[in-house]
Amino acid sequence: MMKRRHIISACLKPALLLAALTFPTAAMAQREYSPNFSIGARAGVTLSSMSFTPEVHQSMIQGKTFGITARYTEERFFGLIAEVNLTQRGWKEDFVKDEAPQFEYSRTLTYIQIPLLTHIYFGSKKFKGFFNLGPEAGFMISDKISANFDYKNYENIPDFPKGYRTNEQLKMEVENNFDYGIAGGVGMEFFINRRNSIQLEGRYYFGIGNIFKATKRDFFAASRGSSIEITLAYMFRLL
Repeated sequence: MMKRRHIISACLKPALLLAALTFPTAAMAQREYSPNFSIGARAGVTLSSMSFTPEVHQSMIQGKTFGITARYTEERFFGLIAEVNLTQRGWKEDFVKDEAPQFEYSRTLTYIQIPLLTHIYFGSKKFKGFFNLGPEAGFMISDKISANFDYKNYENIPDFPKGYRTNEQLKMEVENNFDYGIAGGVGMEFFINRRNSIQLEGRYYFGIGNIFKATKRDFFAASRGSSIEITLAYMFRLL
């Protein structure tokens, strides 16, 4: 009986040693994920306004956004996204609040925007939810004003609301074309097959840069943009 136990023990020792050597390798293999690189196109709408100090009576203005996107992931839940977008932002003056609804004024600022976002995702092979967060920089390429009155000479319009209303921004020229801020979004991705998918995302942009000069001698202490974006994207996996 003792001899049989020695034989069993002698046979088990090599097997246990082999398992001990194999397990870390298998565990490491399970932690390694193949890289995933995808490119795509995105488009949607924006709702934007400005943060002015002193306050400006305004409402959100609707615009467009579209561009290209590239995504790289190597971990199970983590990746990076880089985009180049053409995005419309700006604001619309609220004259209803000033009991002068006959006046209309809106200003559309068009930017080339480059976000670099951290991409955190979760879900199954067919459906994933995700969070995006990171910095965004942009350069203004167009400044378009639409008004039904002579905004450069509003002081001479008899029934134009003055005195209690901030109007300096109506005719001020943009001084800073460069913009930067923080973007964050949530969304979902539907996988048609291994290589093709469709994304729906809601994203908020908080601008840090001012469009007007903001020194102690200038009128506005702050003139920063913000926007909400709703976009649909098509992604194609290359790797």
